[in-house]
Amino acid sequence: MTDGLRVRLRLDRGAFQLDVDLDLPQRGISALFGHSGSGKTTILRAIAGLERAPGGYVALGSEVWQDDARFVPVHARALGYVFQEASLFPHLSVRANLDFGRKRVPAQARRFALEPVAALLGIEGLLDRRPDGLSGGERQRVAIARALLASPRLLLMDEPLAALDLRRKQEILPYLERLHEELAIPIVYVSHAPDEVARLADHLVLLDDGKAVASGPLTDTLARVDLPPAFADDAGVVLETTLAGHEEDALSRLEFAGGALLVGRRREAVGTHLRCRIHARDVSLALERPHGSSIVNRLPAVVTAVAATDTPGHVLVQLRIGESPVLARITARSRRELGIAPGQQLWAQIKGVALLT
Repeated sequence: MTDGLRVRLRLDRGAFQLDVDLDLPQRGISALFGHSGSGKTTILRAIAGLERAPGGYVALGSEVWQDDARFVPVHARALGYVFQEASLFPHLSVRANLDFGRKRVPAQARRFALEPVAALLGIEGLLDRRPDGLSGGERQRVAIARALLASPRLLLMDEPLAALDLRRKQEILPYLERLHEELAIPIVYVSHAPDEVARLADHLVLLDDGKAVASGPLTDTLARVDLPPAFADDAGVVLETTLAGHEEDALSRLEFAGGALLVGRRREAVGTHLRCRIHARDVSLALERPHGSSIVNRLPAVVTAVAATDTPGHVLVQLRIGESPVLARITARSRRELGIAPGQQLWAQIKGVALLT
């Protein structure tokens, strides 16, 4: 039996049918990603016990929450749930809102204390304020803290940034990254925002029309070329890099498992871990090392797969740069003229690198 989260669900609602079989890791953030109506929130509600799927199976490690013989109610499942809206009690202070979750757990069973959680989420200075005096990002951080103080073994987050504007999203994302880095509990995170998922997730589940069309480690899953057309338009990969040093001309060097990339000068200390995203549309290919090009990132690569896309006249090329997968979107004519085929050695020119952290 897995130590992580095991979910097997089938639901038939006429026009919509959910049929998933998932095995999610015991640590890190597992993102459920897909367009509206793909089944993300339904899965989350079923994990929580808010939705009952007849014949379904939900287990966290050795603790079975649903099978043919039992259905554990929501209040008896050791989980925290963060919704799109913070839903704080308006007549209570932030401290009293947090105590509401904490006091429901016997003292000997509490896994988190108020002060460290408040510090983790940067709300120490808000404890005596009322929710109506907080920004949207602050309210959502309080809601996350309240969920943690219920001492969950699993944290569910249903598009927690969807109700926030861009500025508030940028405010709260670093705190979500801190949860990812410092908490030992698994998090299941629902989103339809690609950059949000690319920045936070370790494990990725792609959902399309009620089915999981792909599930696996973030980097490997994003690098696949056999995904449905709904995911091909925004194809790209995520690389885990380390800030290795600074170059002249206001550039910094990021090293990854396969080489190095030059990006605009970074302020972080050398040795800092940085996650970046490379869109397939920002990668071009050449048979020989390019010279006289304005593109500074030119790396040797090997073609591992080629697949058609739903865009007429374009193909997706999967590459391996050292140990790292990269995707390139090129025209079918370019593929034909260059003779692109698996096993071929060539050069990848990377025109854009988007830093996510």
